[in-house]
Amino acid sequence: MTPLGLPRGPLLMGIGGTALDAADRERLGHPRVGGVILFARNYADPAQLRALTAAIHGLRDPTLLVAVDHEGGRVQRFRDGFTAIAPMRDLGRAWDRDVASAVAQARAVGATIGGELRAHGIDFSFAPVLDLDFGKSAVIGDRAFSGNPNAVAHLAHALCEGMRAAGAAAVGKHFPGHGFVVADSHHEVPVDSRPLSEIIAWDLVPFAALIARGLEAVMPAHVIYSMVDAVPAGFSRAWITDILRTQLRFDGLVISDDLGMAGAFGAGDVVARADAALAAGCDMVLACNEPADVDALLDRWRPAPAPQLAARAARLAGRP
Repeated sequence: MTPLGLPRGPLLMGIGGTALDAADRERLGHPRVGGVILFARNYADPAQLRALTAAIHGLRDPTLLVAVDHEGGRVQRFRDGFTAIAPMRDLGRAWDRDVASAVAQARAVGATIGGELRAHGIDFSFAPVLDLDFGKSAVIGDRAFSGNPNAVAHLAHALCEGMRAAGAAAVGKHFPGHGFVVADSHHEVPVDSRPLSEIIAWDLVPFAALIARGLEAVMPAHVIYSMVDAVPAGFSRAWITDILRTQLRFDGLVISDDLGMAGAFGAGDVVARADAALAAGCDMVLACNEPADVDALLDRWRPAPAPQLAARAARLAGRP
């Protein structure tokens, strides 16, 4: 029987396979869970994906969120049966040649991404990447539209328009910008030593532009910006509460990057990381790949009630 009235909790978790097993169902029924992030390991074909997302949505009411990293290029979890999306850098190069044409292309790409995801029961993608391409970061690289902040803002806004027209929400990442550092936060703790004024003048331009136009959610980076705070942005009240919420007036959902990444390890064990993320101002946290981390969060994590979580999460759900 579907539990009615169980609010979405602050944990977005990964699952292991292409169908829900008993352990998945038990975890997803926990009140601390708010949704699922899917990966290539969860995809076999379009019919299987529709069945999986229907099963997830059928577990609870309000429905659990279903999300995916589906940017295009290197980061596209569903391939066979889905349109192949080129790296966002291709749109940036098109913008250099013909702005109007590139913006129209970006809007069409967003409509394709959003339409295909929604047709398969996915509520939103962790896209677009709003990082700038400074020619330093291999993990960002061609995932970025451009090194020109105005081009990134222009193209990303068009992409979001296309996604929204198809019924899918967008998540801007990785706030305040991952493109300047060489280290990959999946494996290291990157440190960006630029002054805040430089980050504002460059990296924050796309975030500010999209926030002003209704961006639904933001993901902060597991990067330390040492001139602003000694902890990664995803655990920093200076970045999330003071700059993102207060200065940029962002009132959407803030979702941590994966707590299983090396860039997050400095905050302690997975429960301490989740506590640090929420204390900084995140609404939800991601635990993508380790069932033990999910179980630890369900067993030992005691997050404080978040009265704004329900309304902010509903904007990403594509349904009440």
